[in-house]
Amino acid sequence: MAIHYRTCPFCEATCGLEVETQGRDVVSVRGDEQDVLSYGFICPKAFGLKQLHEDPDRLTTPLIRRDGELVEATWDEAFDEIDRRLTPLLAEHGRNAVAVYIGNPNAHNLSSLAYGPVWLRALGTQNIYSASTVDQMPKQVSAGLMFGTMLSVPVPDVDRTDHLLILGANPLVSNGSLLTAPDMRGRLRRIRERGGKVVVVDPRRTRTADEADEHHFIRPGTDALLLAAMACTLVEEDLVDPGRLLEHTNGLEQVTALVRDFTPELVADSCAIAAEEIRRMARELAAAPQAAVYARIGTCTQEFGTLASWLVDVLNVLTGNLDREGGAMFPLAAAGQRNASGTPGSGKGARLGRWHSRVRGLPEAYGELPVACLAEEIETPGEGQVRALVTVAGNPVVSTPNAERLEGAIEGLDFMLAVDIYVNETTRHADVVLPGPEPLEKSHYDLALYQLAVRNVANYSPPVFERSGPAEWEVFLRLAGVLAGQGPNADGAALDDLVISTFVQREVGDPGSRVAGREPAELLEALEPRRGPERVLDFMLRVGPYGDGFGAEPEGLTLDVLERSPHGVDLGPHRERVPEVLRTPSGMIELAPEAILADADRLHGAVARELNGGLVLIGRRQLRSNNSWMHNLPALVKGKDRCTLHVHPDDAERLGLEDGGRAVVSSAAGQIEAPVELTDGIMPGVVSIPHGWGHGAPGVKMGVASRHAGVNSNVLADESQVDPLSGNAVLNGIPVEVRAAVAVAERVAAPA
Repeated sequence: MAIHYRTCPFCEATCGLEVETQGRDVVSVRGDEQDVLSYGFICPKAFGLKQLHEDPDRLTTPLIRRDGELVEATWDEAFDEIDRRLTPLLAEHGRNAVAVYIGNPNAHNLSSLAYGPVWLRALGTQNIYSASTVDQMPKQVSAGLMFGTMLSVPVPDVDRTDHLLILGANPLVSNGSLLTAPDMRGRLRRIRERGGKVVVVDPRRTRTADEADEHHFIRPGTDALLLAAMACTLVEEDLVDPGRLLEHTNGLEQVTALVRDFTPELVADSCAIAAEEIRRMARELAAAPQAAVYARIGTCTQEFGTLASWLVDVLNVLTGNLDREGGAMFPLAAAGQRNASGTPGSGKGARLGRWHSRVRGLPEAYGELPVACLAEEIETPGEGQVRALVTVAGNPVVSTPNAERLEGAIEGLDFMLAVDIYVNETTRHADVVLPGPEPLEKSHYDLALYQLAVRNVANYSPPVFERSGPAEWEVFLRLAGVLAGQGPNADGAALDDLVISTFVQREVGDPGSRVAGREPAELLEALEPRRGPERVLDFMLRVGPYGDGFGAEPEGLTLDVLERSPHGVDLGPHRERVPEVLRTPSGMIELAPEAILADADRLHGAVARELNGGLVLIGRRQLRSNNSWMHNLPALVKGKDRCTLHVHPDDAERLGLEDGGRAVVSSAAGQIEAPVELTDGIMPGVVSIPHGWGHGAPGVKMGVASRHAGVNSNVLADESQVDPLSGNAVLNGIPVEVRAAVAVAERVAAPA
């Protein structure tokens, strides 16, 4: 028997695990009680690690399409096929003829974060898409415009706050989202135990709402109106008090002038929250000794996603709670954080809209286009038409709007390559599938998520088992070789040396770096004999804010230190970081970015919009799911059907729906049929279907998921509806019609 300590790779919480193994068998998975962030807490998803290791459907061998069927092949055969099919396509049609979709698991993957940019640069396409534009892009856009980088996202200091206002988020289920925080139930309870208050605003009475002091139903898509009205209250009642932030903030006058137009009395009917309640919420927020406003996916995946995300931090600034203990603070991660590198307090800021999609003209954000326009880029003939697709750990046929249209478009591609552990609804269309390793066969460090953590920590996990195939980073470098025209057998070691040399050269040439002016050869020698992502991570740690600076701080952080610390290293609570955290050209908090102010006019139209009494659809998070990629693990799908249509009893009575019956849900984009679950935990006029289901299509090789197929709610999402600033798909507040499904017996008996 052997004990291994790991960070769970399945969601943003980064919980510590104790994994017991015997040979290559996983005996048990428990919480690591000594983990510096989670202290033994785990959620049910962690138990899926054992079942993923044992899953007979998990791919371990490359697949190539032969005579219409995916068959097993060697790695050499797979890369020969990629080179044979993709290289001439690039030569004939250009780089933009290949699109890329990057799935959610890449954010949890050290190899993907370190080496994904390498093969993407070798490809050189502008048609890059990811799960970000069906999830969090509005927050990244607003944060970039306000603070200078896309991951300068203030997170609530939940362990020290007195008042937490949560909108459109369910952290008891997600354990945070753009907020890395295990055991959110315990953290929220401790707020209340020390005399604080938790307020939840959501169209559903979620698990988080059940733990809160108060919960307000809100009409989906109107969060920006509520936040603007709260800001208006602060202005009208002379409660604005930015404190020390005043000298670091531009645009305060423009913002206070803008929000005056959105009085609580004006927006109350639109939000379905009484004006006096809105004013009380604002007053209590301002009066709290330490407070934070936090909003997530429900506010991002709507028509005013960027405006709502921006107004969250407007409230944090107006109340003086941004960058303040117990408020919304900026984490200081040990590695890879752009707002902790270079010259403090200034930068280039967010660069958005550098190119636009070919068909609809939607702007790029941080190097990617909205995935809502992928189908049309494949379907529409002409110069620049997408003819090939590469997906990496993604299932866009399930995860993106108007999913049926995208599937039809993918079927018409000239070539598709997938890197994935399953033949799922998307990868079943691929011509080549390269298997990724299971989590226990690779090292782990949360480069992205520690930049959003509720406390500054660092935790590295070495592999538990020897690899059964090539390392993931080696696969990415081999792919880069094909895309760079070096053929299917490029020198991976040389490419890896080029990767680390690029990191080192950039760092020593940065006058704000801790190793500015040092000899690159000296630093490279100090990193030996490491290779691959460990070498990159060691370098990032050593030049990071806690690092040893390659000898400058002998007690500083290195990968050696983390390897000797299996439960992680606690780097302390958040501290004030303004102004050094800012990377805007002005070196100031830009409270009133021009692009956001210009978009604010749309809010007036939302106030004037007539309510016709129709139903709108929202999604919902589930504790045992993480988007579409965890439904083949028996422990995470057992029990009663969770892919149900939540309907309020009043709506059900009006529509003739019964608990346990079935309903047809239709929208402008499509139609699905789902089982009905009646609950007063959802607002009247709103229905809800969870995201990520819809399995069991022909050719899918996921036996457990196919037996628990559920329905794909994204069939109902209209790909023409996006938040204009971020391009994020509108997945909440979708107008739908709902009717009782006709039973099969009734359909058969009906006259012709």
